[in-house]
Amino acid sequence: MSTLEQSAPSLSWETPKPTAVIVLADGTTIYGQGAGASGVAEAEICFNTAITGYQEILTDPSYAGQIVTFTFPHIGNVGTNEEDYEDLEPENKSDVVGAIFKSEITAPSNFRSTSTFDAWLKARGIIALYGVDTRALTAYIRENGLANAVIAHNEDGEFDIDSLAAKAKAWNGLEGQDLALPSSSDDNTEWLEQSWVWDEGYSNQENAEHHIVAIDFGIKRNILRLIADLGCKVTVVPAQTSAEKILALNPDGIFISNGPGDPAATGEYAVPIIQKLIESDVPIFGICLGHQILSLALGAKTVKMHQGHHGANHPVKDHTTGKVEIVSMNHGFAVDSSSLPDHVKETHVSLFDDTNCGIALKGKPVFSVQHHPEASPGPQDSHYLFTRFIDLIKAHKKQAA
Repeated sequence: MSTLEQSAPSLSWETPKPTAVIVLADGTTIYGQGAGASGVAEAEICFNTAITGYQEILTDPSYAGQIVTFTFPHIGNVGTNEEDYEDLEPENKSDVVGAIFKSEITAPSNFRSTSTFDAWLKARGIIALYGVDTRALTAYIRENGLANAVIAHNEDGEFDIDSLAAKAKAWNGLEGQDLALPSSSDDNTEWLEQSWVWDEGYSNQENAEHHIVAIDFGIKRNILRLIADLGCKVTVVPAQTSAEKILALNPDGIFISNGPGDPAATGEYAVPIIQKLIESDVPIFGICLGHQILSLALGAKTVKMHQGHHGANHPVKDHTTGKVEIVSMNHGFAVDSSSLPDHVKETHVSLFDDTNCGIALKGKPVFSVQHHPEASPGPQDSHYLFTRFIDLIKAHKKQAA
């Protein structure tokens, strides 16, 4: 034996005991290391392709009832802060059930960070798992569809897999679930905050020219900020607010927000409200769940998608301008374009799978989009839609004068 061989150290590869597990409804079991909150929860697993904005994603109420698999490997390395929240009441625990990462959470490296990501996950009640092949899990979802699952985190590493598998199999999924109502506001709220500015933070709209009433089905803050940027004060109202009460606020425009769950379930109480608002001729703009509910109110149908659209890099074509924009998306249901009635035109379409991404009501100032023009995170290609909304409001006010 050579001197080199004699002095070479002995090597061993030690795999740590798993402290977290995901069990899918078909029995597929994925072990990893736990982070965030401990516990067990049933949810639907989706994947998100954004490479930035994990705090915004995990505070988006539209993710209620879901576990987010991040395809970008390094999540958490810039920590969290007190500004990048998207839910209206950030002191509440998140609607997101869980999160899955490839790499271990590292110490934060960002001047805005006020908390480590792991501590933030614990405080929000989000169960997390890392150290797994997220590409393989993403491929599974692409091939088999959005998966019902159970996520569990236990520092002792003790799991009753048969019991977890039974829970996953018994969970009914998101179809038929109205998750918008528990994500909505309890009372009317006035909103004036505008978009974040470098080295200044947020400021308030002080010269509001228009009044918007926003129906909250799980609204995102950046939507409200972009509306405020365009000379508006916004009154946010709970999801079940009647059309009569909304119109009594004398809105110049009405916004129908994003939110979680099955639009058909939410539509049972929301559709009659929206139909009365359409009759009022006040300009209406809807985003995501708001788009789906508006479509239902106009006579269309919605369907559950195979894998959904979640990410910040989706190409969408605007038939009005002929342009293609890269947008942020977050939805597991879609409007069935074949069900659109003759008085509704399709304005936007996904270039990934040709699913509907926008409509407009012929003859009235009413339109909506499936994607998220406010982004956060994501590109700003679709910010023009907020200006389009304000232009409709200006035209309507001029006509009424």
